Amino acid sequence: MTQLLTHSLLFQHMFQLPLPILEKLLRPVIVYLVLVVLLRLFGKRELAQLNPFDLVVLLSLSNTVQNAIIGDDNSVTGGVIGAFGLLAINWMVVRLIYRSPGLTHLMEGQSTVLIRDGQIDRKALERESLTREELLSVIHRQGFEDFDQVYRCELEPNGTFYVEAFEPSIADKRHAELLARLDVLSREVATLRAAGQ
Repeated sequence: MTQLLTHSLLFQHMFQLPLPILEKLLRPVIVYLVLVVLLRLFGKRELAQLNPFDLVVLLSLSNTVQNAIIGDDNSVTGGVIGAFGLLAINWMVVRLIYRSPGLTHLMEGQSTVLIRDGQIDRKALERESLTREELLSVIHRQGFEDFDQVYRCELEPNGTFYVEAFEPSIADKRHAELLARLDVLSREVATLRAAGQ
């Protein structure tokens, strides 16, 4: 009998909701929307690259909003409802943004030009809280040695970098050189054939 009572209490603690279901659904929706707005306001840099400070902020942020999402509830049912609420609001926002280009621009923002014609836009760097060294690291990862080789570099709304070169890539240059050499060899072979006849 006591064992049956213990199992009953165990399941009651695991699945009983101390909060109404509507509140359990509204909490993650509200926190989600607030986080989207805050990440939009604080810039694309948070998405672009995580330095140790940004990682600490994001980890702390998830822990900070945990109680706001689940409230005074540690039940499995409450966790499942909270997870459903987060996934549902994310699904709705993604669908809404997909169908509305104007809303996409409003929610995601626009890309920021960081380098134009080999020149760094220092105000844009400052606005995005990026240092010159961080930007140099970005272009190094793209195969460029210095800023003067970059025609255009943009920080996209999703946090990725688009980098465009002034000149063709090294591979393109080598390809063009090989084609030029083949052309010279073809002419020499044609000349030798003509001389041998």
